[in-house]
Amino acid sequence: MLLISLMLALSVFLAACSGKDDKGDADKKDPGKDEGKTEETEGEDAAEEEELDFPLDVSNTGETIEDGTLNYALVSNTPFEGTLNPVFYSGRPDAEVMQFFDEELLATDGDYLITNEGAAKYEVSNENKTIAITIGDNVNWHDGEPVKASDLLYAYELLGHPDYKGDRYTYTIYNVEGMEAYHKGEAKEISGIEISEDDKTITINYLEASPSLMSGIWTYPVPRHYLGDVTKGEVTIDEIVESEKIRTTPIGFGPYKVEKVVPGESVQYVRNEDYWRGKPAAESVVLKVVNTSSILKELEAGSIDIAEVPADQYLNAKELTNVDLLAKIDLAYTYIGFKLGKWDEKKKENITDPDAKLADKRVRQAMWHAMDNEVIGEKMYHGLRFPATTLIIPVFASFHDADNPGRAYDPEKAKALLDEAGFKDTNGDGIREDADGNEFVLNFASMEGGEVAEPIAQHYIQNWADVGIKVQLTDGRLHEFNSFYDMVESDDPKVDIFQGAWGTGSDPDPEGLYGRTASYNYSRYTSEENDRLLKEGTSEKAFDFEYRKGIYDEWQELMVEDVPVAPTVYRYATTLVNKRVANYSIDQSSDNYYPWKWGVTQKDPVK
Repeated sequence: MLLISLMLALSVFLAACSGKDDKGDADKKDPGKDEGKTEETEGEDAAEEEELDFPLDVSNTGETIEDGTLNYALVSNTPFEGTLNPVFYSGRPDAEVMQFFDEELLATDGDYLITNEGAAKYEVSNENKTIAITIGDNVNWHDGEPVKASDLLYAYELLGHPDYKGDRYTYTIYNVEGMEAYHKGEAKEISGIEISEDDKTITINYLEASPSLMSGIWTYPVPRHYLGDVTKGEVTIDEIVESEKIRTTPIGFGPYKVEKVVPGESVQYVRNEDYWRGKPAAESVVLKVVNTSSILKELEAGSIDIAEVPADQYLNAKELTNVDLLAKIDLAYTYIGFKLGKWDEKKKENITDPDAKLADKRVRQAMWHAMDNEVIGEKMYHGLRFPATTLIIPVFASFHDADNPGRAYDPEKAKALLDEAGFKDTNGDGIREDADGNEFVLNFASMEGGEVAEPIAQHYIQNWADVGIKVQLTDGRLHEFNSFYDMVESDDPKVDIFQGAWGTGSDPDPEGLYGRTASYNYSRYTSEENDRLLKEGTSEKAFDFEYRKGIYDEWQELMVEDVPVAPTVYRYATTLVNKRVANYSIDQSSDNYYPWKWGVTQKDPVK
């Protein structure tokens, strides 16, 4: 009964995720890529002056050809990292590469809830504390070996291993019975996971029943036989991460096999004739990294079939006649983060420094009030960005607190808060000193991108200067994606504040981004109240929809009060698709959402 109630409740708040006003797209909790990427066009109407009603499906309804090749662009100004395994990757670019050759065992529906339509089926028991997952027949790795229940167990063994350095040891993993003992090296096995004799069924027992089970459970298996077995000492985790078996010759059980990887630049895939769903529509797929400055030219020429195009190129993109322009509100937001502490690698937790430069929350509150995000959305992103208010996005319609205004643009309020905190201009130069009368300068890390990336950073720097706070770019420049996150993740002392973006994933639980033990919690903010609310939000009590909503309303209020990060804009994701492409959709509830369905109806592209 609890499970039924949960599914009904989740269906209510995710109902906005389908239809023409679709508000989400499945994604991992990745550092979002900077999308300020091309020159702003002046003198033209912005998208906010139009009705934002975009299609979710391509217009081509023809039959796909048997021997077609699909050309897919990974739009980025930097190479993809190439850690092509779901346990170890960290950025969205690698996720885009993996979508063609790997997938989860359990499928999800238009409400992002797990279903029995995938490569495996599930059954929940023991008052929602136990799930049994049974893998179907003809589900094989690309080398012909069957996908086994013990391969999913291997994923959990890697995620919980004491030597694991990735970012996915989060609540849905450490809630597994016996995982903490295994993670601390006190046990050689995870006591709460059982494998059937025929190696087809894995049974996972949890310490606590949680609604996140239905939308956040991990079901990506890892090919133990191919990568080597860490638990038997055949290989180390570090060796796996650096292995060619992940970097250039990865395998999965998805619709396409990796044929060739040019590291950081391109991937060639061929059809997996043994795919468990049936024959994929295209014979081959070619993925290549395309710079933001040239993506529209490549789309116009027909050399690219599918590309997610930066919103700052919208005015030019909508003029192309050989493509369909699809868009919906993304499962993502952009934010300004405030460095408040350090990551303790030994303890695997965030440690907040009470003496941090930005420890006074009134200063952080003031900096949020000082930011004019409406200008960013309207003028630089043509209405495809709009001011953010809380850290639970509008996609989660019933959990996003629409009554919480966040901290709206109000320079006078910002000045009053800074005065209250004792940050005053003591020498008349227009720049405030700190509460002790010392010089106060903040180093701001932001990612490079197209031609609006620099103006956006300078816009915020000017906003802060207008209220008397001196901010300068770290190293005097923007940084490329990988080096930016290297600095942020390592708590580089050169970074006081930073501008990032998150893909939130399909589970509204924010613990993986803001929990005490979440390595993605880059601000390093912690508090006992934050711990309490995050724990309650995934507790057994949270199966009661109204209770969970109340908890998340409290959490959003806490984040607006404490401001470890200041959300700046929510956003539309815009995808351009050549008109020769059929069976393509950005609607999560559509059968055409998945890569095995995508194909082309003619050899030559529409130019």
